[in-house]
This record gives sequence, C-alpha cells and structure tokens, in this order.
Amino acid sequence: MIPIDGKLVADAVLTRLGQTIAELRANHGLQPGLAVVLVGEDPASQIYVATKVKKATELGLLSVKHALPAEASQADVLAVVDQLNRDPRIHGILVQSPPPRHIDERAIIDAVSPAKDVDCFHPYNVGKLLIGDDDGFYPCTPYGCVQLLRHYQIPTAGKHAVIIGRSNIVGKPLAALLGRKGVDCTVTICHSRTPDIAAIARQADILVAALGKPCFVTPAMVKPGAVVIDVGINRIDDPAAKKGYRVVGDVDYDAVAPRTSHITPVPGGVGPMTIAMLLTNAVRAACRQHHLPTVVSV
Repeated sequence: MIPIDGKLVADAVLTRLGQTIAELRANHGLQPGLAVVLVGEDPASQIYVATKVKKATELGLLSVKHALPAEASQADVLAVVDQLNRDPRIHGILVQSPPPRHIDERAIIDAVSPAKDVDCFHPYNVGKLLIGDDDGFYPCTPYGCVQLLRHYQIPTAGKHAVIIGRSNIVGKPLAALLGRKGVDCTVTICHSRTPDIAAIARQADILVAALGKPCFVTPAMVKPGAVVIDVGINRIDDPAAKKGYRVVGDVDYDAVAPRTSHITPVPGGVGPMTIAMLLTNAVRAACRQHHLPTVVSV
C-alpha cells in the first residue's frame, strides 16, 4: 500500500506556479489577481478562505478578500461580484460556499464572469468541461484528484472508476474528467438511490469517495489492489483529541488501507491539491485575459 501524499504533490505544483508568477511579473508586468468573496462568519469557511489568501500572497498573486456580514443582501453580494468582474487587476473570482441561506448561490455563480470563474462552477465552463474543450477551467477538487493519479503514474486507460457521490462540485465533474480522452476511464457514479453500492464499489479499479459521510467506505467495499481517493472531510467527536474532535474522510482509512495499492489520507490527501489547482486556474485566467500563452503546466 502506498499513501498518496497530496501535500507533497501540491507543494511541487505551487513551486512551479511561483516561478511562473515571477516570470509573468518580470517579463510582462503582469501580477495575477485572485479575489475571494466571503459572506457571513462560518468558522470553517473563514479558515479555508484565510488559507487561500495566505497561499496566494506567498506565491506573489494579488490577493483580495471581500468579507460581507451575514445579513448582507443578495444585491450587496451581486454588487461586489460586478465590481470584481470589471476590475482589470482581478483575473479570478471565488465566492466561498456555502453562503447564508437567504442568498441564492446559483444566481451569484451565474453572475461571475466565465473568464474569471476559477472554481469552474459557471454553466459556461461546466459545459466546456463536458464537451471536452480545454479553454475553460477544470474544477479544483476533481482536477486535483486527476493530478494525483498522474503524479503517482497510476494507470487510468480502460480502468473502471467508481465515484460515490454525484455533487456538482466533485462527483459529476470528476466523472467528466476521468472519462475524457487521455484519461480514458470507464466511469460509474453511485448515489443515495443506488442499490447495493458495496457490490458496485468492489468492481472499481479506482474508487472515489465523495459523499460527505464519515468512514462510509469499509474494506468490504474495496477490491484488493484498488486505488482509493478520499475526497471527504468530516469532523467527528473525539473526547481524547486535543480539540474534542478529529477530522476523518469518507473512507475508514485504517481498515481499508491494507487492501489498496494507493490511498489518499485525510487530512493531507486531496485537500492541499484543491488549493493548488485553484491558484493554477487563477494564473491561467490571467494569461488568457492578457492574451498570453497559458504557460502553466502541472
């Protein structure tokens, strides 16, 4: 069994990305800009946004944070998005999810310029993903999963990939990426209405858990020698832990790992790759908007 070290891979991506940003600034006077919009005071979202802003700044991006109060109106959020759409210094816009319940998240996503939609949530970019165009963006977490497979030279052509979870953020776009020419998996998506998920999961050469249920995947669901990618991040109570809780994935890691050829831990697996791919998309967006070759390669 080989643990897939997402932090190691992400650090390598970010090192190359930092070199690219330095070259863009030196040769073209271009500083890629990323704006993050946060509505409300959700603690997890605040931590995640702070991590993104810190990493972007370290790499030399222009990093802008717009924090709106929880009582901000739909019009307030749309006004900020419109301002960022028109700001030539900003090449990528991310609206942190989830917003407060009174905010129509779909309307906010639709308001972001597709050229600055570095999360790949806008229907325009989702459509490009599905038809195989490369001039949109790849969604960050699925993109990170595919890059992990590539880095570890895990064969994908003709392999059966089973994804547990059909969200718009991970399950559906990951299925599209894994099925693309050049990756060439045969893909099955399982969800809450799928009968006998375990039987289907056991067929997987590559099993992806992305459903948001702690330790859902057990050894009985994993074919010996399978590759397991765990996208889940869940807090569970643990009185023995310093903070009173611990973070686990959607896979029962300790029990499942001995059956696998490769497996991502939680934390330290897919999570670091999500941020690395977000910043990669931001630099790509800057290059496209300034009609420069997309020099980012991962």
